[in-house]
Amino acid sequence: MELLRPTRRHVLQLTAGAAASALAAPYIIGRASAATQLTVADPGGPFGPAFRTAFYDPFQEATGNTIVNVARDAEPTAQFKAIVETESYTWDVCTLTVSARDILAKEDLLEPIGFSHADVPSLLPEAVSEHWMGTDVYATVMAYRTDWFDTGPSSWADFFDVEKFPGRRSLRRNPIDTLEQALMADGVPLKELYPLDVDRAFAKLDQIKPEIAVWWTSGAQSTQLLQSGEVDLISGWNARFQAAIDGGAPAALSWNQGLYSIEGWGIPKGCPRADVAREFIRFCADPQRQAAFTDVLAYGPTNLDAYETIPAERASILPTSPENIEKMAMADEDWWSENRESATERFNAWLLS
Repeated sequence: MELLRPTRRHVLQLTAGAAASALAAPYIIGRASAATQLTVADPGGPFGPAFRTAFYDPFQEATGNTIVNVARDAEPTAQFKAIVETESYTWDVCTLTVSARDILAKEDLLEPIGFSHADVPSLLPEAVSEHWMGTDVYATVMAYRTDWFDTGPSSWADFFDVEKFPGRRSLRRNPIDTLEQALMADGVPLKELYPLDVDRAFAKLDQIKPEIAVWWTSGAQSTQLLQSGEVDLISGWNARFQAAIDGGAPAALSWNQGLYSIEGWGIPKGCPRADVAREFIRFCADPQRQAAFTDVLAYGPTNLDAYETIPAERASILPTSPENIEKMAMADEDWWSENRESATERFNAWLLS
């Protein structure tokens, strides 16, 4: 991932109205002569109000078009496909992970977004494709209880070292990320993980398996495990752990050897409101708009110019801040797309062995 250098103080003013939005996003032509209503499917939960503040309401002020947001399924590809095939278009725009984007693009179910990285060069290069634009970055990292460790672990080799770092451990009950972590613990460099040596990964997991107190299955569970102190060190998603820390848990994150991925907007192919949907997605590329959601969500903006208005203290807990992202690498969705089924079958059998 390409790096830029932030940071200056966040002075974002959402009340500036349509004029300020137009200045921040000059590609917005102006208020629509006949307003259009877009239905946007987002992940729900805290995303709804955060994106309402950052994207939905400012877009309405700038263009006169309204946004109605609904919560999508955790894996929306089946819903998305049904919308296109039945031409129901109950969604005009939907948030998609990289893997979901690739599944839908291969089946020709996505509209082009109408711009490229060259049009918004401050976006992460991985955050723009012909049919999709990423808005936020999440990361899989390690967290540990600071009331248990005087000096916490800082690598996956440390996590697997039960003598140097004794304590109750938790890993995700899924081969995704877990295989990569095992390989890094066995000495594979972060930038040389793929293609994954699956045999080597399982051999390393054999060593740690008896020490895993909990194999977690949901983000909410991982937050609770860290917050309650049921485990002393755990792998998982940065925003989930940040929620525990914000809730008062004596814990810290280690960004070293983290894996990140991106979530962003796609348009169902054939959508009759595709032109306005493209306008909305381009609006969401604006750095000030992306800076606004980081006030609530501990995810990284994909437009790195957003760090010019994100306070340094807040930037320090976001995945795409330079000091964090330089310690991580992007997960290889292509490898997982080809190997997910076989890796999952082997992992589930291994857990039961």
